Amino acid sequence: LPMSQDSGIKLRKRPRQARAAATVDSVVEAAARIIESGGLGAFNTNAVAELAGVSIGSLYQYFPGKDAIMATLIEREARAFDVALTEAMTQLTGLGTAAAVARLAKVAVTHQVTRPGLSRILDLEEQRLGLGQHTAAASAKTGGVIVSFLAERGLGGTRSAWDVQALSRGMIDGALDRGDLQGLEQRLTWAILGYLALSRQT
Repeated sequence: LPMSQDSGIKLRKRPRQARAAATVDSVVEAAARIIESGGLGAFNTNAVAELAGVSIGSLYQYFPGKDAIMATLIEREARAFDVALTEAMTQLTGLGTAAAVARLAKVAVTHQVTRPGLSRILDLEEQRLGLGQHTAAASAKTGGVIVSFLAERGLGGTRSAWDVQALSRGMIDGALDRGDLQGLEQRLTWAILGYLALSRQT
């Protein structure tokens, strides 16, 4: 797992068989559920093993501690976003700019609000674990996708892409903090379209 290796938090061994991979997946999902329901205070290896239905020994075969579980969970969520964004990009052909932006806004909002409590905690834990390299790489990858999208439609360049990314993250995080998710996809779409329209006039 590249992210965990970069941060010095890595699996003891990689799962090579389906059963082993299923064990790792069960542990990571159990951690997500515990964090969602009880916060970080409830998150420990014994609780994770119990909910995952594995022995504590089996957990420690793969994870040296709960930070490694957390890092793997962060990586899982980042990978899921990459997959969703890549899939959405393949569905934009033939769509007008407004519809295309709405499609991408939906991906961004869905990723953060499907499990909002988990998303906010993972954002903080990413910083605590010192996963700055991974954060920068993920942002650069997303930014590259947005740059390509804007360039293909003549809507702006790299600066505009970074602004759109920051605008999106800020609006979504703010909405999550306030618990104000009603119409968030539409609001984000309007904000991005408004920014792009104004930036082209300057």
